[in-house]
Amino acid sequence: MDSAYKYQKDIEDGDKIIVGLNKYQVKEAPPKGLLKVDPAVEEMQKKNVTQLREKRDNALVKQCLEKLGNACRSNDNLMPFILDAVKAYATLGEICNVKRDVFGEYRQTIII
Repeated sequence: MDSAYKYQKDIEDGDKIIVGLNKYQVKEAPPKGLLKVDPAVEEMQKKNVTQLREKRDNALVKQCLEKLGNACRSNDNLMPFILDAVKAYATLGEICNVKRDVFGEYRQTIII
């Protein structure tokens, strides 16, 4: 704990140089207008996902996601199970939700 405090203090005092943080900072306005997504694209993607879920074999997707969940609870390599789920047209969100259910989600602890 003391080493982290000393490291931060050295940065703040200027004894440790971090380029762009406490030395050689560029004084310019941040860029504007980045990543503006057209709302029509969002609607189109929602429609595409809905159509995908209607066309695919949902029983197969469910089975693949269950196998992935079981693999997450074991020491198995997850990649074959993820690939099977992708081949069955499981969405990225569905795959991530299975992993979140088993492993949880990282939450940064902020100590004040």
